[in-house]
Amino acid sequence: MLRMSTLFLRTLRDDPADAEVASHRLLVRAGYIRRIGAGIYSWLPLGVITLRNIERVIREEMDSAGFQEVHFPSLLPREPYEATHRWEEYGPSLFRLQDRKGADYLLGPTHEEMFTLMVKGEYSSYKDLPLSIYQIQTKFRDEARPRSGIIRGREFVMKDSYSFDIDDAGLDVSYEKHRDAYIKTFDRLGMKYNIVRAVSGAMGGSKSEEFLAPCPTGEDTYVLCPSCGFAANVEAMITKVDSVDSSATPALEELDTPNTPTIDSLVNLLNQRFGGGFTATHTLKNVMVMADGKAIAILVPGDREVDLKRFQENCGGIHELRTFEDSDFAQFPGLVKGYIGPQDAKLLGITVYADPRIAPGTSWVTGANKINRHARNVVNGRDFTPDAYIESAEVRAGDACPECATAVVIDRAIEIGHIFQLGRKYAQSLSLTVLDQNGKSQVVTMGSYGIGVTRAVAAIAEQTYDEIGLNWPVDLAPAKVHIVATGKDDLPFETAEAIAAELEAIGISVMLDDRRGTSPGVKFKDAELIGNPVIVVVGKSLEQGNVELRVRRTGDKQEIPLSGAARAIATLVESL
Repeated sequence: MLRMSTLFLRTLRDDPADAEVASHRLLVRAGYIRRIGAGIYSWLPLGVITLRNIERVIREEMDSAGFQEVHFPSLLPREPYEATHRWEEYGPSLFRLQDRKGADYLLGPTHEEMFTLMVKGEYSSYKDLPLSIYQIQTKFRDEARPRSGIIRGREFVMKDSYSFDIDDAGLDVSYEKHRDAYIKTFDRLGMKYNIVRAVSGAMGGSKSEEFLAPCPTGEDTYVLCPSCGFAANVEAMITKVDSVDSSATPALEELDTPNTPTIDSLVNLLNQRFGGGFTATHTLKNVMVMADGKAIAILVPGDREVDLKRFQENCGGIHELRTFEDSDFAQFPGLVKGYIGPQDAKLLGITVYADPRIAPGTSWVTGANKINRHARNVVNGRDFTPDAYIESAEVRAGDACPECATAVVIDRAIEIGHIFQLGRKYAQSLSLTVLDQNGKSQVVTMGSYGIGVTRAVAAIAEQTYDEIGLNWPVDLAPAKVHIVATGKDDLPFETAEAIAAELEAIGISVMLDDRRGTSPGVKFKDAELIGNPVIVVVGKSLEQGNVELRVRRTGDKQEIPLSGAARAIATLVESL
């Protein structure tokens, strides 16, 4: 029983100054978490109970699916991550440290290497497979901009599991088993979610899907097709554009375009000079970036912005990405800021990536690589040739669905789960092989499956809170029933104590507000803020032999007889 007279809890009436989203604000005010550094939070008793309840649901579904739990340390040696090249590739997001002897270690951001080596050390035959193992463990990533409380922190709890199979057919089966287990898990957690296509990014692998919890303040953006049901995060959105016959397009023509370093200024001049008809869609935007120290031009239509996250995820293998700075332009004097075009990229040693909208044969107005000069009739395939086509332009509501061409809608969400078909990347790097039925050595194929556990706490809070506080599903709350004793006499407190004991005896968890000298108003506000699903008020209605029941989520109230109250409360809890 959680007794508020002794519970390590202090609720706050004011929002924390750094709170950006509701879950951050309310979890701090209700005494679940406390900030101790940028992206680092401690968990108070109510937070720990809620976190453990979510872990319990996840663990039960993983076990039910036949997956086996293991556990790794957070402090890991450098060598396995060097073997997979991730010691360097993770870049500044990796927490690196040395022991007293100067040996290099890291705080685990993810544990692919450890899982792979564990299986390598124990199994050697195809008869040992398939295998799926998981852990619930703390991870560490030095986020450049930790924000939104526990949604994006530098230390967080994650459930990660891995499947091991002899071939791709087996991986398909393991992937579907994990997908089904995730559906059951998130259904039990009472979450609204969408399963969307995703890109694997730095993780590698082929098939990839995200589980997204819709939330107006979520960091992830995804598209939905109202017609065919296509769903994908913006990184995985596909653009379909056909090539164009450019045989009749006139030759490239340089134009004198003084004082037109922006798309808007260029379009205005073109319309003045040529009698109208030009928009930003006719212009080619060249965005210069440095990718792991290499100069890259990203081409998108002039009416679109470059989505650097989308570009990086689809490009693969890029770890540090930033737009050009003045010092970068100084290294490439052939690039004239505001007047850049792709025509001279090869001569300048610049790699060119084009969004699919810059289709072969399309003609553009773009920079001429000379001050105050642009060029028109610049044709892809004739006047320049991209090194590759990479989805990189921002995605907008109304863009065509890649499967049925219907205009898509865009929504925001919190990523709560991600499943990958990793393939053989890590097994190959770490020599995880087994003998097949013919006695031949085969590289094992793997799947990777993650759930953000601490993030799930925030996502559930975001989806269920109201204007007065948190509002937990019954199986996740710190207690199923919150009993509030009011008044100065002993009778309400003794009665509340008796009801609480009876509820606990039949397996219903209870939080009892047995504080003396605290006003009923403060107690009610605390109960609403904390968010347990059923509130029982033991006070004035005792004079009529009743207690008051409140359902936190709906606000419904009723008085019930004191006689048999515990059973009636239990019935209500079971119905929620």
